[in-house]
Amino acid sequence: MTENAAFPDGFLWGAATSAYQIEGSPLADGAGPSNWHRFTRIPGKVRDGDTGDVACDHYNRYAEDVALMKSLGLGAYRFSISWSRVMPEGRGAVNQKGLDFYRRLVDALREAGIRPMATLYHWDLPAALDDRGGWTNPDVAGWFADYARTCFRALDGAVDLWTTLNEPWVVSDGGYLHGVLAPGHDSPFEAPRASKNLLLAHAAGVAAYRAEGKGQIGLVVNLEPKYPASERPEDLSAVARADAYMNRQYLDQALLGKVPEGLAEIFGEAWEGPTDAELAAMKTPVDYIGVNYYTRAVVHDDPRSFPVMEGRALQRNATHTETGWEVYPDGLYDVLTWVRRRYGNVPLYVTENGAAFYDPPVAPEPLLHDPLRVAYLDAHLGAVRRAIADGVDVRGYFAWSLLDNLEWAHGFRKRFGIVHVDFATQKRTPKASARFYAEVIRTNGACLRPAGS
Repeated sequence: MTENAAFPDGFLWGAATSAYQIEGSPLADGAGPSNWHRFTRIPGKVRDGDTGDVACDHYNRYAEDVALMKSLGLGAYRFSISWSRVMPEGRGAVNQKGLDFYRRLVDALREAGIRPMATLYHWDLPAALDDRGGWTNPDVAGWFADYARTCFRALDGAVDLWTTLNEPWVVSDGGYLHGVLAPGHDSPFEAPRASKNLLLAHAAGVAAYRAEGKGQIGLVVNLEPKYPASERPEDLSAVARADAYMNRQYLDQALLGKVPEGLAEIFGEAWEGPTDAELAAMKTPVDYIGVNYYTRAVVHDDPRSFPVMEGRALQRNATHTETGWEVYPDGLYDVLTWVRRRYGNVPLYVTENGAAFYDPPVAPEPLLHDPLRVAYLDAHLGAVRRAIADGVDVRGYFAWSLLDNLEWAHGFRKRFGIVHVDFATQKRTPKASARFYAEVIRTNGACLRPAGS
């Protein structure tokens, strides 16, 4: 395949969402509260006091949303299952009505010719487990495995692509180290403990699937290439630390069975690394790795920051999204080829990629024009095509996100969707980016700009 060719036959074109961000009805039909249901009620934690109580009302409008996916030609849909909807207490009793919702969703997707990819954990932990220490409790891997088995027994077969965890780095860093995401803790001692238990839970989930599942299972990580702001030794050292902390912390342990060099030094006395037995358990073969990519970091040494002494240099004369992230499509090529070099030719999916740009609260008819998002998708898909041409086994791409949604602590102001949602009326309006993506899918990528144009 050349750089400008269409994508390989069978390439999976999809879009992605997560449960708490779109479903709404978090306590409906016997569901229990999650840590995010509780976190959004802490004053000042989420912009404008927004919550996921209604969100996109997908719990009630899933059939409409599946019809929308079909109209765009999606071949796959990546969604997450709410643990507390399935197990209100996080363990023990199963809420059949919660499972039934996901069965209806999966059946509707299959009927529409859309392949489901189910994520077991996308940041919303049952509040009852949070009360027991959440990801810092060593029992959490067993709890997760029991929950995973429940989902596999109910949905496997209809779902043949599974993900254990979405972005464990964000769970640990945002939720336990810096406190900006649920559960809102800010403890350097809790973060490495949570990281270890997340990896053990991932491994336990994979082991449970090997015993019962028929399809494929993998892990999704967010990767952000780190580039030095200068050739100063201090900046080069900062890049190495940042890369170990964010990019290698999970993949090295899950795929190579080793702790990245420097990680213990990064955390110092707070470090709680795995035992040899735990490390052996973490190294569990997976069928694929999902890569979530949004931006890069240009790093300079900053002794004031913890844990990695990483500062970020603002890139002038570059486009930045509403979240302040630099638009840098070459970074996606760099991380995909880096994964191949470091971990071998493991099958990859780009499981999230997208951008928040300003869109009005009410969309004009019949289409909302979002040229920056169209350009973002075009350039990043070109980077994926280049990586495939250079031998990387990328099997699919999932745009983030199908719908404008609750962007976690940013609330509803940051719109990542290729489909506009009027949160007052729940009206869905495809943006120009949705129409562009539909044409990409229809042509299997042949409509993308040639490389270098």
